[in-house]
Amino acid sequence: MQTIIRLKDVSKVYGEGNTEVKALSAVNLTIQSGEYCAIMGPSGSGKSTAMNIIGCLDRPTSGRYDLDGIDVSRLSDDDLAHIRNRKIGFVFQQFHLLPQLSAMENVMLPMVYASVPLEERSHRAEEALTRVGLGNRLNNRPNQLSGGQQQRVAIARAIVNRPVLLLADEPTGALDSKTTEEVMEIFAELNASGMTVVMVTHEADVASQSRRVVWFRDGQVLHDHLDPADLNQRAIAAS
Repeated sequence: MQTIIRLKDVSKVYGEGNTEVKALSAVNLTIQSGEYCAIMGPSGSGKSTAMNIIGCLDRPTSGRYDLDGIDVSRLSDDDLAHIRNRKIGFVFQQFHLLPQLSAMENVMLPMVYASVPLEERSHRAEEALTRVGLGNRLNNRPNQLSGGQQQRVAIARAIVNRPVLLLADEPTGALDSKTTEEVMEIFAELNASGMTVVMVTHEADVASQSRRVVWFRDGQVLHDHLDPADLNQRAIAAS
């Protein structure tokens, strides 16, 4: 099985001297192609910092990060931006849709930066929106969509460049329980089709729908292969 994510002795330090904060300390983590992994941990555990490094939004202070076989630890800003656009799809708690654009136009944006021809952009955007159940909402603007529908547009935008990795940061944090279930079904379907999904969440019921839980604490990986079926936050926090 192909390795998509490999963190090797990755540390991240912010500040210097008396203001120094070690957000990550010699983290080692491997995630294979096709996995569905939830990253959890208390506030300040390092999970968000790890997510930013995995998403090529930040760089490690030391250590190595291989994404799909490429050492991205020391790439230039331009090369990192290229990697993000081609290999990673992002879904956030806030949907980050442009209000003046339709669902189709929002989904087409990443393909503009990837220099995909216009005709293909339209086809792939419609295909992605249909895949998330919004084939009848192509021309609606964000203010004409519910929160759940907006998140579906955001997911379609994240997958339209056919990334090797889908990163979701608290993707259900702004949704009610029913809409959360619907969005989680989409993630499960995407994973079942072969997409690698990594999700940061503080919600045990959301994490329990993944196939593997990685638990961070004090800037380190405390558990890297928790069974979601056995997830118990109190037991982990006490360990």
